[in-house]
Amino acid sequence: MPNVYEPVWDDESGRQGFSYRDCWLGIQAGAERLGASLYEIEPGEATFPYHWHTANEEVLLVLEGTVTLREPGGTREVPAGGMVAFPRGERGAHQLYNRGGGRARFIVLSEMNWPDPCVYPDSGKVGVGLVPRGEETGPRKRVFFEATAVDYWDGEEPPGR
Repeated sequence: MPNVYEPVWDDESGRQGFSYRDCWLGIQAGAERLGASLYEIEPGEATFPYHWHTANEEVLLVLEGTVTLREPGGTREVPAGGMVAFPRGERGAHQLYNRGGGRARFIVLSEMNWPDPCVYPDSGKVGVGLVPRGEETGPRKRVFFEATAVDYWDGEEPPGR
């Protein structure tokens, strides 16, 4: 049984500015259709770039510290105990980071709809989540620059030609 106070960490990123630890609480608890991830970030760090999901709604619940939330209308601080929903689409765009003086811990609850295309407006990329966490048999995600997009019919030939 997972415990938010004594987590067993599943993943971590050491990338400068995007350094975090992640515990897949939903998977550890046996969930199949609901996601719950516990994140821990130190001051000056973020989880992911600014993005929005096309297939999954998410909810943030801050457990410890204060999380800075960047959203379409600007930024705001979300203190411990605060909750914010991120609907699918552009209005749910978000980035979570820590500009406080101590560690921040928070849970992100989500639907588990796959595939889950995400848009990264700052960098002009689109990422496609291919399979849920824990089910990787190959690449979990593919990321493309929108500027290199091709026409739907490029490279296609009618049958028998």
